[in-house]
Amino acid sequence: MSPTPRVAIVTGAARGIGAATAERLAREGRAVAVLDLKETDAQAVVDRITAEGGRALAVGCDVSDADQVAAAVDAVAERLGPPQILVNNAGVLRDNLLFKMSVEDWDTVMNVHLKGAFLMSRAVQAHMTEHGWGRIVNLSSSSAQGNRGQANYSAAKAGLQGFTKTLAIELGKFGVTCNAVAPGFVETDMTRATAERIGVDYAAMKEVKAAEIPVRRVGVPEDIADTIAFLAGEGAGFVSGQVIYVAGGPLS
Repeated sequence: MSPTPRVAIVTGAARGIGAATAERLAREGRAVAVLDLKETDAQAVVDRITAEGGRALAVGCDVSDADQVAAAVDAVAERLGPPQILVNNAGVLRDNLLFKMSVEDWDTVMNVHLKGAFLMSRAVQAHMTEHGWGRIVNLSSSSAQGNRGQANYSAAKAGLQGFTKTLAIELGKFGVTCNAVAPGFVETDMTRATAERIGVDYAAMKEVKAAEIPVRRVGVPEDIADTIAFLAGEGAGFVSGQVIYVAGGPLS
């Protein structure tokens, strides 16, 4: 258990990496706000946390909407306490080749990943700086290095790396660190959707990916949650502005 019962917000936390992260932080004694587009989707994660004796709150929020973000953060502060840990995990896919990609495809991905991280970080940093302690962890991706059919997603994930480093510079003097975690191939609904988009059997895709990864397996959400938990912890105060690839091996 953490010696300090910090309050954490995890966005996009109804499933996958977000859900694993929310549950991991709760097991460390954090009170966790489970944010997702629909409150009802987040409730199952909250139920699992509370069943184990933890404190959690389901909050419905479109992270790309400034008013909804402000209301969500206010609700968390009122019901759980001032948030001092923020995990910007919310994300969507709108994959397509450049010549087929619509403006809506581009804007949707940018708004959720980049604008969402900006709005959430701006809202939560006020609580962090007031208390002289904070941890922001942004979810980037190995796709930040480029990936066919993901011009929007790759650009957004690369942008989050620059955003991370800038927040680390600006907020460090207030006791706030900011880091990014960049997963490689992880077994989630999003990677399953990618397989469906390109017409590949998901089990076969995982086998191919595992053969390419030095540790000879694909990742699972808990792999990413473990790294996030470290960066969100008391012992990570001298780690800031870093992008950590959690991919089962080095990426060139």
